[in-house]
Amino acid sequence: MNLVTVSLGSNIHPAQHIRCALDALADTFGPLKISRVFESEPVGFTDSRNFYNLVVAFYSDSTPGELQAWSKQLEIEHGRLPDTAKFSPRALDIDLLTVGSISGTVDNVTLPRSEITHNAFVLQPLAELLPEQRHPHCGTPYATLWSAFALGNQRLWAVDFSWRGRWISQADEQLLLAAARR
Repeated sequence: MNLVTVSLGSNIHPAQHIRCALDALADTFGPLKISRVFESEPVGFTDSRNFYNLVVAFYSDSTPGELQAWSKQLEIEHGRLPDTAKFSPRALDIDLLTVGSISGTVDNVTLPRSEITHNAFVLQPLAELLPEQRHPHCGTPYATLWSAFALGNQRLWAVDFSWRGRWISQADEQLLLAAARR
């Protein structure tokens, strides 16, 4: 069994599509570890709709190719066609980040995904979810990568989000208020 991490993103009815993706992941792969949900401004997109992004971890014996095919099929079920332009709005975007310690190209899937070290909307939730886990290529813990990350013009913030009757994420302001009441 390998620890698998995926990033989920949506900027078309994001809460609905992220919940559906979490349902499908849990129903297919079992227990999930789920990061907070972040809203972020689009990176590289001309459409101004913000995204919801998060990282999910689970264990699986599936190959990278099988995981990639499953992810792309779920995207299609949510209206994303294979020939959709790269920087266009999307109901669901699932990116395979890591599969265990694999580093390289397997089944035409390059792992770990380069977005891990380039995009705050991937690295921050990954670092919060698995802070001590090491990046398969460089061996640096995700928390260390995040602490050295230069945000530049990338902006993201935690949002309120619940799934299956429990809070996955709360906006930062609410966390501060809750801490002040203690």
